[in-house]
Amino acid sequence: MADVHKEEHLRSSDLITDIVIGMSDGLTVPFALAAGLSGAVSSTAIILTAGIAEIAAGSIAMGLGGYLAGKTEQDHYRSELKREQDEVEAVPEVEKAEVRDVFAEMGLSEETQHLIADEIAKDKEKWVDFMMKYELGLEKPNPKRARNSALNIGISYIVGGIVPLSPYMFAATPLEGLKWSCVVTLICLFVFGFFKAKVTGQNPWGGAVRVTVIGSVAAAAAFGIAKLF
Repeated sequence: MADVHKEEHLRSSDLITDIVIGMSDGLTVPFALAAGLSGAVSSTAIILTAGIAEIAAGSIAMGLGGYLAGKTEQDHYRSELKREQDEVEAVPEVEKAEVRDVFAEMGLSEETQHLIADEIAKDKEKWVDFMMKYELGLEKPNPKRARNSALNIGISYIVGGIVPLSPYMFAATPLEGLKWSCVVTLICLFVFGFFKAKVTGQNPWGGAVRVTVIGSVAAAAAFGIAKLF
């Protein structure tokens, strides 16, 4: 019996990208803030209040950034689509030549290029779709992308931000909270970095160490600056 070939491809890449963006900032920014305040104040209540405020503001700002990026992608696609539609109507022979160029790069014979170009040109809607995808490299964006991106990034930021703050809810002093926050957050950063690298096809251990080091440096810098001033 012949072996069945299974292709494994990354699915839901938009969702994964949003989670990575939101979670990475959610873990590192509140962690650095809490670490900095731990070196400057003597009340865990102040750290929790400031941390929650930062998570609220950060999640809204990050979510808004994701929303605007999604809307920009949609606007760009619509603009290029309109331009391509106008060119198909105004200069069809030029557009057919561009279709032939696409297949020439694939190594097809000149006769086949003309045959396929003439066939594609019979349906203007599919013709335009072909040019958008293969000439411009643009895929039609999901109309819900902007909204989904805002929610995914915002929620991921909140989830990530709760991690470094949670130890302060049970600690008697800021320094005790910082100690446990470091343990919990660095573990989460390591796990997050591992799976982030794994799903993106990079070295998981290298990704885990890289993300952990970045978070550690940010927190250490914030703590040191707060202590200094």
